[in-house]
Amino acid sequence: MSNFNDFLQEQLKDPEFKSEWDALEPEFELMRLLVEARREKGLTQKQLSEMTGISQADISRLESGEGNPSLKTIQRLATALDRKVQLVFV
Repeated sequence: MSNFNDFLQEQLKDPEFKSEWDALEPEFELMRLLVEARREKGLTQKQLSEMTGISQADISRLESGEGNPSLKTIQRLATALDRKVQLVFV
């Protein structure tokens, strides 16, 4: 992973790249929190799917950053994972 981190640090020196990277931070954070919460509960994607009615494929897409969930979907996932959604504008 060191090679990727070195590469990323080099790319982040480019202001245009850094701006794009920073713009994606909320999506990265949502992905990380979703995977972390699911694993803490000891759930597979399939089990979470069964609990929420959200397809396993859609959960996989959300966790990999390929999905674009609605707030309602995020709330359904949070409820199943015994979490709450908190939105903050800064």
